[in-house]
Amino acid sequence: MRPEALGVIGLGAIGGSVAWGASVAGVRRVIGYSPLPAETVAAAKAGAVTEVAQSVRQVMKQSEMVVIAAPPAATLTLLATIAPDLLSRGVLCTDVSSVKSPVVTEAARLRLGELFAGSHPLAGTHQSGFDAARSDRFVGAVVYVTPTPTGAQGALEVADFWQGVLKATPVTIDAEVHDRMLAWTSHLPQVTASALAAALARTGPPGVTYGSGARDTTRLAASSVEMWRDILLLNRDAVLVTLDGLEDQIGVLRQALVARDEAAVAAWLEAGAAWRRGLGE
Repeated sequence: MRPEALGVIGLGAIGGSVAWGASVAGVRRVIGYSPLPAETVAAAKAGAVTEVAQSVRQVMKQSEMVVIAAPPAATLTLLATIAPDLLSRGVLCTDVSSVKSPVVTEAARLRLGELFAGSHPLAGTHQSGFDAARSDRFVGAVVYVTPTPTGAQGALEVADFWQGVLKATPVTIDAEVHDRMLAWTSHLPQVTASALAAALARTGPPGVTYGSGARDTTRLAASSVEMWRDILLLNRDAVLVTLDGLEDQIGVLRQALVARDEAAVAAWLEAGAAWRRGLGE
């Protein structure tokens, strides 16, 4: 799917990158809208959009395909808002949130069928706003595509857009499977970074200088609060399972330290080290 007119709702780090990448790829019209005027201005100045819309409705009137690039809860609201236009004009739509089951369920409830498939590009950043957008952000990146129950063809077209226009690598996956997997691979790391940052903020020694260890492991804690609030609440059940796993491991270390068990502490550290070495760089 290479649209003649692509609408992008939300021009932050991901939405701005979608618009910019499409413009660079030669999509004739890239119509951008953001509720934040500064993002719209920045995207226009960079040439990421060919046209600026003043409202979501204006985007819908002119686009063949629409990408919703908003936090998950806002995505659900926007999908319901634009559904009548999607249906009346036959416009293909996708989103980019990292929680997919609620979005796909809502699309099915709205009877969007072949007109919608969810997307989750694995090309995020803890930075936000159009300043964090890049025209090549998705080149070579995996993008999960989640069909609705009756939307196999729509998923193919969305996957073709990511591959053909933005040079990404689409992978089709069930929405619930996606959410359970991402709870471990993305959501738990975010929670861990945020928990460490909160512990350092509340109980760390005052006036100290934090080195690369603390800075690197808490980098994700600087991510969008609004976005992660939505993700954790919408994927609550899967995230709770991962928290049990993390708490179990903290408990193992606590017991080893209480017992002054050198071998157990070393084994605990080695298990994590071996897993990390297996990931490579």
